[in-house]
Amino acid sequence: MEKLAIFDVDYTLTKSETLYELFKFMMSKDKKLLKHLPVSLGSALLYIIKVFDEKKAKDNFIKFLRNIEEKDLELLMEEFYEKKLSKILYKDAIDKIKKLKDEGCKIYLISASPEVYLNQLYKIKEVDRIIGTRLKCEEKKYSIEGYNCKGEEKVKRLNEVLKENNIEVDFKNSYMFSDSLSDLPLLELVGHPYLINYKKGHDKIEVLSWK
Repeated sequence: MEKLAIFDVDYTLTKSETLYELFKFMMSKDKKLLKHLPVSLGSALLYIIKVFDEKKAKDNFIKFLRNIEEKDLELLMEEFYEKKLSKILYKDAIDKIKKLKDEGCKIYLISASPEVYLNQLYKIKEVDRIIGTRLKCEEKKYSIEGYNCKGEEKVKRLNEVLKENNIEVDFKNSYMFSDSLSDLPLLELVGHPYLINYKKGHDKIEVLSWK
């Protein structure tokens, strides 16, 4: 049986929200994309006030990717990783990944952020599997394929991967790291759950401070 060390990404591995960082990166590449700013920010606001669910808000937010060929998007995501994403990783998170990998854990990153750029994190050689929100492209328009990879959906997607690859997991001796209780379904799945930089504290889950 395998032991897993599961990591959320935004505010767990990274110091900021990665989709917003991608938005800023894309704006810096092409000022014409600023025309999407009202829709993207408006979608975020409507999600905050619970008018949009997270899937609809994210579908609207990512309209700034419209009209980019898939082959060109891949090159842009490589540049995004090199110039931005790799620069906002917590050192403590990378150290923990290396430590748990050395101890025999398989390293899984499971996030609601899109796989289109999360897959660049395979450049961290210790990472074994990345599971994120999937995007589809139809006529150069990007939207979420299936469900937003958050909460219970993370557990569902993880179980699908394990079943497809005939992997048995020793969850009692596995780890999960997240900045948010929205990941409670995964935190409760493992024997070693941790909250990262969680300011409210928690009476059952240990809180770690990462920089």
